[in-house]
Amino acid sequence: MGAETARDIDWDGVRLHVVSGKGGTGKTTVAAALALALAAGGRKVLLMEVEGRQGIAQIFDLPPLPYEERKIAVAPGGGDVYALALDPEEALLEYLEMFYGIKRMGKALTKMGVVDFATTIAPGLRDVLVTGKASEAVRRRDKSGDRVYDAIVMDAPPTGRIARFLNVTQEVAGLARVGPVRNHADMVRGVVASPDTAVHFVTLLEEMPVQETLDGIAELRTAKLPVGGIFINMVRPVVLPGPVLDAAYHNRFDHSELMLGLKAAGLADGKADASKVAEALAQEVSEHARRTELEKRERLSLEAAGVPCYDLPLLPDGADLAGLYELAEAIRKQGAA
Repeated sequence: MGAETARDIDWDGVRLHVVSGKGGTGKTTVAAALALALAAGGRKVLLMEVEGRQGIAQIFDLPPLPYEERKIAVAPGGGDVYALALDPEEALLEYLEMFYGIKRMGKALTKMGVVDFATTIAPGLRDVLVTGKASEAVRRRDKSGDRVYDAIVMDAPPTGRIARFLNVTQEVAGLARVGPVRNHADMVRGVVASPDTAVHFVTLLEEMPVQETLDGIAELRTAKLPVGGIFINMVRPVVLPGPVLDAAYHNRFDHSELMLGLKAAGLADGKADASKVAEALAQEVSEHARRTELEKRERLSLEAAGVPCYDLPLLPDGADLAGLYELAEAIRKQGAA
């Protein structure tokens, strides 16, 4: 894909890309690929993870990431991807220093277990601190007044928790009605509920992840949070013509044609051998036809949600570095970055 204009990019103007998805759908992999795609052409992107799994380090084949922003990859065209593995405890210490100037006391509180106690009795505080770091990165400018990052990509919690995670104002309403905590939460809400943010979902063409995606979209809309797009991951190519799939799905597949083809290709000796191989192949064709039909139904359900959908191919060699760049290119070609 050549140089892009603003009209080529679905999410032009969005600066915080929140990526969610059911476990096992490849959420972290897609977030990493999206960061590469957004950085392409000389841009600077920060990729953040919030669950403490060090998934970004594993995908980029790096040692565990510390709690600091560091460059981890170069995107096509010379862009840079930076990464940050968020630590709620460190974020709390930063918060104490920023608003109260008591980072040293915060470290003492950490040793006493007060930090864990505070985030346990007020779990919304943990989310405010984590999303607050992302919001700060979105707003941050350098000495010349330019944005430090062109975009932020957050590898966020799974679909079932994403609306609550982002709906920070409601979470802290009972914790603090006034003061720095509430002001901080309101600032975060101002970013995540604005056009600067898009919440994307990663799914597979399977019933459970598709339903969770649709439920997640509905929850975001109820909370008045910005829905982005749906990344359909691990899409398998359709390898057989429509009429063959239709016949196999409705149990009208002609085994005799398979037997003739096997014999002509010299892949089976004798009628009994050809029949056995043809039967095994027919079973494979039937399973492929059933899966294809299921995927068609699930795709229609996703399209009914009324948000853009992007297909990402199944990577035969897994999500290694080469695979990440392949996914990033697929994202760019579809205008999602």
